[in-house]
Amino acid sequence: MPIFTTTGDVDPFLHIALARGEKIYCESDAMVMMEANLDLKGKMKGGLGSAIMRKFANGESFFQQEIEATRGEGDCLLSPTLPGAMQVLEVGARQYMLSDGAFVAATSGVDLKVRTQGLGNAMFAQTGGFFITESGGSGKLVVSGFGSLFELDVVPGRDVLIDNSHVVCWDSRLRYEMSASTSASSGFLGNLVNSQTSGEGVVLRFSGEGKVVVCSRNRVNFVEYLRKELKM
Repeated sequence: MPIFTTTGDVDPFLHIALARGEKIYCESDAMVMMEANLDLKGKMKGGLGSAIMRKFANGESFFQQEIEATRGEGDCLLSPTLPGAMQVLEVGARQYMLSDGAFVAATSGVDLKVRTQGLGNAMFAQTGGFFITESGGSGKLVVSGFGSLFELDVVPGRDVLIDNSHVVCWDSRLRYEMSASTSASSGFLGNLVNSQTSGEGVVLRFSGEGKVVVCSRNRVNFVEYLRKELKM
């Protein structure tokens, strides 16, 4: 199986070592360097329908890149679009739901499936709306987030509330619901008012047992900050 390693403390590369005949796929434009034994192709993984659904669900590129060691072993370096850390996840017994733009790369045995989510969660989604991406199959999956990454363990009886813009991915076994505030008794309109006055924003409430990966920076707030500073 291809060997995935993150290198560097700040804005790391993803280093991948492939044996002859092995291949991985990654987000479009993620490839920074590859050795001459490797071939790079643009593909619609899963066909036209799957490519369209991933575009709507996760804001991914229509085409993904496939890198294959066709003439012998070789190494490549990948980099995510936004500055920040990456994490290599093992999928198979455990599967993950991915937030917008979190996907970087995966081994060929990993699938990215699109499924629908409930009305309440769809109303607050950033780009996915009624659709969200879930991993399938088995192998290695690499995700990235804006800033540093931290892995949380959710356990039964201790629900966790996380700002929607800081969630990178989460264990698909977890139950989750979205709200405009952390208050459980204010009602929908009250929650919206609390959200605006406190600056809290939309939160995801996770319950059950599983892992959640979060990032330290909020890309939506960062873009808004730049817009104000540049007076755009």
